[in-house]
Amino acid sequence: MASSNDSPSPGADPTSGLPPADGHRWISLHDDQGDTWMFDVTFMLSNFHCIYGQGCPSIAADPDALPVGRAEALGCCVHGAHFSDDTDLANTAAYAALLTDDDWQYRRRSISKGGAFKQNKEGAWVTRRADGACIFLNREGHPGGSGCALHAKALTVGQRPLDWKPDVCWQVPIRLDIHTDDYGHDTVFVRAWERRDWGEGGFDFHWWCSEEPTPYSNAEPLYQTSQDELVELVGETIYDKLVVELDKLMRETPVHLR
Repeated sequence: MASSNDSPSPGADPTSGLPPADGHRWISLHDDQGDTWMFDVTFMLSNFHCIYGQGCPSIAADPDALPVGRAEALGCCVHGAHFSDDTDLANTAAYAALLTDDDWQYRRRSISKGGAFKQNKEGAWVTRRADGACIFLNREGHPGGSGCALHAKALTVGQRPLDWKPDVCWQVPIRLDIHTDDYGHDTVFVRAWERRDWGEGGFDFHWWCSEEPTPYSNAEPLYQTSQDELVELVGETIYDKLVVELDKLMRETPVHLR
């Protein structure tokens, strides 16, 4: 059964599309294990979408230090990707092996470096970087098109990009923030990624999408356009319950208050 606070949904700022900094509305849902899922309704109903290649200025700490014309094209790929676990790494490696030179601008460089992945100084596996960004990021002018080579290839063969890419690359901007109490009960907050979620380095980002008005410009709400990502994160049962509640709110809430 769903519940929410009694305050009216503040929705996005009607002048900018950007959700307010505070006053977000939440809905709680419960799964068969008795755990609680808390959804940020304000974010779920927002019109957020990724604007890579559509005006994204990159999260680089110093965009002016990047090669001319590169800042917009690098998006949030400037730091490369970290892997959530060994399965995530193995899955990405398997799909990367399917890429050709036509698909992937830096394939040859990857081979010369011993592969597209390496361990950083903390011992974590990450994607290598090439010319200031993730080695899988094709630049403008590449025959395969600009953007993530894994993402583009997935679309070409009619598959979901989220199945091909590192977990973090498709989960952003939706975050699962899990809190476990002394009795093993989980409360999972489903919300937007914020700078603080990246640690101290997040505050060095030149720009962070969920805090800026420009990405809140899609025609449909996030919970609909990011259905695949949400189902992967929370499961079909919880997602279906969420849709029932949000569809109802969409019918009841005036457009200018969303």
